[in-house]
Amino acid sequence: MKAIGKYIVINPIKDIETKTEGGLILGEKDREDIRYREGEVITIGTQVVGIENGDKVYYDRHAGFGIELNQKQYKVIKENDVVIVL
Repeated sequence: MKAIGKYIVINPIKDIETKTEGGLILGEKDREDIRYREGEVITIGTQVVGIENGDKVYYDRHAGFGIELNQKQYKVIKENDVVIVL
């Protein structure tokens, strides 16, 4: 698998469930207070600058699209959707 152009393929890192003060358990999709998700870069396109394979990044949770390959879910985003490289 290889990304093209300014696209980046990442492996999303799942958030741990959060417990509210009232005792409710919230999954990652129920957390509206967090806009950004963490992921590990699997492959970068030929035009991507400043990001390398294996980097951990934070990206906008509404960005890109999901893709399944070999029964594993990946996220494909554009370079400008990345806000932080760790």
